[in-house]
Amino acid sequence: MLDFGAVSLNLGDLLTQVIVFLVLLLVVRKLAMGPIVGIMEKRRQHIESQISSAEKSRQEAEALLAEQRRVLDEARVEAKAIIDRATKQAADESAKLVADAQAATERMKADASKELAREVEKAKAELRDQMTGLSVLLASKIIEKELDEAAQKATVDKFLAQVGDRL
Repeated sequence: MLDFGAVSLNLGDLLTQVIVFLVLLLVVRKLAMGPIVGIMEKRRQHIESQISSAEKSRQEAEALLAEQRRVLDEARVEAKAIIDRATKQAADESAKLVADAQAATERMKADASKELAREVEKAKAELRDQMTGLSVLLASKIIEKELDEAAQKATVDKFLAQVGDRL
């Protein structure tokens, strides 16, 4: 035993307490610390696996997003090409319809012009026939009447007035 005035130490008790503490420390370490450390290690591994899984998911999401953007860009390009083709086709069809309409108009004008020319020729032929008939009639009237020059002129003027009324 050691005496320090107010405090006295018993070496036997002290040594017993140190040995008991060391034994208790070894038992706790052996029985409790191993499982606690194991649980902590499992928890650490679980957290690491979740972090790596989350990182992998993030990378997959980024790759999927990039793929979706690429597909969307391709769809936009394809849609623009389809619209351009449709616009060009519509313009071509429109130009063809206009050209067809112009050609039909030209054909109709040509047909109308030919028909008009035929009608004019027919009218001229009828006029010639009438003129011939009238000329013969005039000549016969002139021959029937042996008139002087003034009377013949009056008869021709009268005849021309009658012919003018018929035309």
